Amino acid sequence: MDVDPLPSSSSGLPTSLVLQTLPKIDENDILNSKPPKERILEMLDLLEIHVEKLRKGASQLEEDKDALLSTLDSVMNADSMYNMDENDRDDVNRYADRIMSRCMTVEVKVLTQRDKMQEEALFQVNHLIDGLVVALKGDPESAKARCVTYMNACSSNLVQGITDKNFESALLGCTLDDQKKVKRRLQGLLTYFEKMKVISLQ
Repeated sequence: MDVDPLPSSSSGLPTSLVLQTLPKIDENDILNSKPPKERILEMLDLLEIHVEKLRKGASQLEEDKDALLSTLDSVMNADSMYNMDENDRDDVNRYADRIMSRCMTVEVKVLTQRDKMQEEALFQVNHLIDGLVVALKGDPESAKARCVTYMNACSSNLVQGITDKNFESALLGCTLDDQKKVKRRLQGLLTYFEKMKVISLQ
């Protein structure tokens, strides 16, 4: 479930202006008749909204970075790269390496709070997905077919065929944030399978 967006008055503003919108404690406000606890709780409610906006923005930056790296990888593996002479290809590779190095200087990390059962569920999900990567080398067709059944567990719209119930059960035990990340990871794998033309969905 996505966090509700903040009112437009504070979205997209420079940091200095956003800071001005944060609640401030005025101990000398004698005109405020509310009890101290109520006033503090109201401020905490506003701060919580800002914190959730911060987390959502950081999560979006994580997605943007992954998308940039994925696009860069696609460009570098395009057929056009292999139609260049060696000197031109070296020039392009150096340029791409420079872009990748710059992108990797950006580090964004949003921690997800989990209880013990959620940790175990995420471990199980990651273990199953890691198995897809291992299976890719020996049986790519089977790996892609299984990836589709995992992807079906993440969405009400089936990509193709059936849903892996064991994967779905483990996924439902994960936090909502982790479920979103798992779906993105599986989508990335499917895109990789399609790019490598391992097997057609038709």
